[in-house]
Amino acid sequence: MMIEAIYEYQGEDPLQPWLDCIKWVQESFPTGGECSGLVVLYEQCVRTFWHDERYKEDLRFLKVWLEYAGNCTDAEVIYRFLEANQIGQSHAIYYMSYASLLESKNKLRKANEIFHLGISRKAKPLEKLEAVYRTFLRRSTKKSEHAEQDDTTDDLPIRSFGTNLKRDENRNQQADNSHLGRPRALQRIDVNKPLSVYKDEKSLPNQGIDSTRNKENMSWRTLGTQADRNKENNMMPAKWTCHKVPQKLGARGAVQPTRATSIEVFVDEECAQEPARKVPKSPNPSVLKLRQATSKSIKKETELLKENPLRNFPLSSLR
Repeated sequence: MMIEAIYEYQGEDPLQPWLDCIKWVQESFPTGGECSGLVVLYEQCVRTFWHDERYKEDLRFLKVWLEYAGNCTDAEVIYRFLEANQIGQSHAIYYMSYASLLESKNKLRKANEIFHLGISRKAKPLEKLEAVYRTFLRRSTKKSEHAEQDDTTDDLPIRSFGTNLKRDENRNQQADNSHLGRPRALQRIDVNKPLSVYKDEKSLPNQGIDSTRNKENMSWRTLGTQADRNKENNMMPAKWTCHKVPQKLGARGAVQPTRATSIEVFVDEECAQEPARKVPKSPNPSVLKLRQATSKSIKKETELLKENPLRNFPLSSLR
């Protein structure tokens, strides 16, 4: 098992079994989810090696941090933690990911500063970082132009329904409406006068069909007698002599419940004499948590880590 491999690893690169375990979970749970335990695995991996000097500038370790940040609500806290502890500061992917997060929050000035910081530190690959920065500048200029256009349209006066115009505005409006004629007087309609219905003098060819339909419809104006309406219900009700209703078994006399007898558990005499084996303690508390975790505890821990990704870190690291 992958967790056992992390526990039993004795080589020079203890990060590698963690990466293998993360890759296996990603392939087994492509859609992720809280029950996959991927967020918990990210957090325990980065918490295990965040103070290890071997992995400060390791690109593999930085990518685990960035994947962890992508699953958290407040990812900006993680980027500030990486900057404070000098983790992955020589890689361009850190500055590009951080600036992309700030741009999504509409913090364009801060994102511009992060790009300048990465270029001044000559983060690798520098050419890719500069190309991403140029595309960021084009997007930010377009956003500023659209914002200026929206401001100019907002400066136009907006008149709501029912407000009074000033004298000058009222005169201008009357001048604009002068070309319209005066409204015509409404004609009064006599309510008592019957409406005239147009009738064609020439008979239509389907007039005979309409007359037959009218004759057929005349028959539905009367409901008929009670016998005519009940002509389909001629059968008289009788007893059901050929059908038996199945009886429930529980309907009979109540049976007194018998007390369950205890089952004796077989114990081997040789095993009973041997002392209990002690489980060796893991030097890594994160591995012990992974082995003892259940689906319910993993789901709860995932929700807590998404809200506060550094909740399990020592206070001395949050500087």
